[in-house]
Amino acid sequence: MSTASQRIKTKGSEALTEALEALKTNASQATLDLYNNSIGDNGAQALGEALKTNSTLATLNLQYNSIGEKGGQALGEALKTNSTLATLNLQNNSIGEKGGQALGEALKTNSTLATLNLQNNSIGEKGGQALGEALKTNSTLATLDLYNNSIGEKGGQALSEALMTNATLTTLDLWRNSIGFNGAQALAEALKINVTLATLYLQSNAIGDNGAMALSEALKTNSVLSRLDLQNNSIGEKGGQALGEALKTNSTLATLNLQNNSIGEKGGQALGEALKTNSTLATLDLYNNSIGEKGAQALGEALKTKLNSGHIGLGAQALGEALKTNSTLATLNLQNNSIGEKGGQALGEALKTNSTLATLDLYNNSIGEKGAQALSEALMTNATLTTLDLYYNSIGEKGGQALGEALKTNSTLATLNLQNNSIGEKGGQALGEALKTNSTLATLNLQNNSIGEKGGQALGEALKTNSTLATLDLRLNSIREKGGQALGEALKTNSTLATLDLYNNSIGEKGGQALGEALKTNSTLATLDLYHNLIGEKGGQALGEALKTNSTLATLNLQNNSIGEKGGQALGEALKTNSTLAILNLQKNNIWIKGFLAFSDAFKANLTLKILNLEGNTTRGKIAPVLFKSLTTKSTLTTLNMGYKSIEEDEAQALGEALKTNSSLITLDLQSNSIDDNGAQVLAEALKSNSTLTTLYLQNNSIGSNGGQVLAEALKTNSTLTTFDLQNNPTGNNGAQALSEALMTNAALTTLDLWRNSIGFNGAQALAEALKINVTLTTLYLQSNAIGDNGAMALSEALKTNSVLSTLDLWGNSIGDYGAQALAEALKINSTLTILDLQKNTIGDNGALALAEVLEINSTLETLNLWHNSIGDNGAWVLHRVSQAVALRIGCW
Repeated sequence: MSTASQRIKTKGSEALTEALEALKTNASQATLDLYNNSIGDNGAQALGEALKTNSTLATLNLQYNSIGEKGGQALGEALKTNSTLATLNLQNNSIGEKGGQALGEALKTNSTLATLNLQNNSIGEKGGQALGEALKTNSTLATLDLYNNSIGEKGGQALSEALMTNATLTTLDLWRNSIGFNGAQALAEALKINVTLATLYLQSNAIGDNGAMALSEALKTNSVLSRLDLQNNSIGEKGGQALGEALKTNSTLATLNLQNNSIGEKGGQALGEALKTNSTLATLDLYNNSIGEKGAQALGEALKTKLNSGHIGLGAQALGEALKTNSTLATLNLQNNSIGEKGGQALGEALKTNSTLATLDLYNNSIGEKGAQALSEALMTNATLTTLDLYYNSIGEKGGQALGEALKTNSTLATLNLQNNSIGEKGGQALGEALKTNSTLATLNLQNNSIGEKGGQALGEALKTNSTLATLDLRLNSIREKGGQALGEALKTNSTLATLDLYNNSIGEKGGQALGEALKTNSTLATLDLYHNLIGEKGGQALGEALKTNSTLATLNLQNNSIGEKGGQALGEALKTNSTLAILNLQKNNIWIKGFLAFSDAFKANLTLKILNLEGNTTRGKIAPVLFKSLTTKSTLTTLNMGYKSIEEDEAQALGEALKTNSSLITLDLQSNSIDDNGAQVLAEALKSNSTLTTLYLQNNSIGSNGGQVLAEALKTNSTLTTFDLQNNPTGNNGAQALSEALMTNAALTTLDLWRNSIGFNGAQALAEALKINVTLTTLYLQSNAIGDNGAMALSEALKTNSVLSTLDLWGNSIGDYGAQALAEALKINSTLTILDLQKNTIGDNGALALAEVLEINSTLETLNLWHNSIGDNGAWVLHRVSQAVALRIGCW
């Protein structure tokens, strides 16, 4: 029997009505997705009532719905009797302690729920304890996500106690919960007994060395845990050594993430020693751990010992894989570890015998020529490595030449990143020579290597016969005309290259013409980036001519090329018949009347172009209205960038008229156009009826108070615009007050930018009132508005009750200690703000100390920028100490 799934995109009461109707009438409704619909407590209560009798729904998504305690309690009550719901997602609501307790009570009797996501809900210690109590008897829940809930040590201990008897939970996420050492110790005790938990996320919990040592003891006997994430936990050498010791006997852990700790050389050595005998670890992430040369050498030794492979690195996976007889480690990421030449050499030596490692990431390690030469020597015999990242390693010409030699015989490497390595012409030539015979490399990144004309020519020559390379990045290499011509010649016969990036290479007209000729017959290239290459009119004409017959190119970037009128005309003419190009960037190309007329005609016939960037060209006169009028036809265009055009009143009128009927445009960029209040009036009228536009950029225009007010009026009824940028317009406090009034009823807007709009204290106060009611706005930019301490205090009051805003930028607003202290008070209660920018204010030590104090209890703020304030040594030291303890990004210098 088929089941139904429904994603509801309407907002508020309308969404709720639609959902309830579906639950009542659809006898096969199994999935209901109400993501970001602002249903609130009332909506959750109504859904709770429906769930008491519904017998079909298995999955319910209520993310981002401003559900509070009452809504959480209602859903908990429903789960006591509901017998079908298996997955409930309540991420990013505010159900609080009472909601958490209600769900805990429900789980004691509920026998169907298998997955519960409560990320970012501020359930606190009591909520954590209630869930822990429930897990002692619950026999169905398999996945519990409590990311960022401030359950603290007591919550962690309660869950640990439950794990000693619970036999169903397999995944537990406690990322950012301030469980500390005591919570980690309790979990460690539970892991010694628990027989089901396979995945445990403990990132950013300040467990330190002691917590890591306790967990290490547990790992010696635990036989089920396969993934452990300890990222950002202030684990030092002792913790690293303890984990290494545990891995010598542990036989189940496959992924270990130690990213952003400080295990140092000794920790790296201990892990390396463990990998010599460990036979299960497959992924090890040691990104940013300062393991140094000795740590890398130890890992290299481990890799040599017995066919192994590993991942130690940037972003996220975990440690190890079988190193001695078992061959499991396949990915090793050592980004940002200062392993140097000796570390590179040790890894190269290991790769000569290792037979499992498939991915090696050495980004930013200063391995130099010798390290690259050692790796190259290994590649001549290694038969498993498929991806090698050497970005920013100073390997130089000799390193490039060595790798070229290796690629002549290597038969497995598919991806090679050599970005920013100064390999020069000789390195480029060596790689070109290698590509003539190499039959496996599919992606080659040589960005910013100064390979010059000769390097470009060598690569062009290679592409004539090479049959595997699909992506080639040559940005910033000065290959010039001859290099461009060589690549063009190669593309006439090459049948594999799909992406070619020639950003800023000065290939000139001849290079552009050569590529145009090639595109007439080439049938594989889908993306071509020619940004800033001086191809001029002739190059633009050649490419336009090619597009008439080419049937594969989907993305073409010609920004900053001075293709002029003739080039614009040629491309416009081509678009009438071309049926593949979807993205065309013509920013800053000196296109004028004839070019725009050609595009106007093209819009009427073209059915594939979706994104067109015409920023920085000239449309003055009668041409813009003609262009905009063409948008009323069967256009497929979804994104139009007309920034820096000096659009005048009649042109704005034409654009507004087009928007009333256009049904395809989603993003419109009109920045820096001298649009005044009259132009704003026209756009506002269009927004009242337009039902597709989601993003509108109007920054750097001349929209004043009246313009701001009419646009605000439009927002009261518009239900699609989600991003509105009015940066640097003199809308003043009257405009801000009007926008605030609109925000009280608007249920679509998520981002509002009022940077440098002279809103002052009155405007900030009005916005604060709106934030107390609004349920959709997540990002608010108020930089340089002179709101002062009073404005900051008004916004702080709003933050105490607002449950959706995640980013607030108050850069350069003359906010002092009083304003900072008010914000600190708000952060004691607020549970959604993740980014707060207070740069360039006048906050001193008192304000800094207030913020530091609250950061020890606030569990949601991730970034606090206090750069360029008046904070002294004392305030700076306290902030630094707190940032280390809670893994928060703080800038104050």
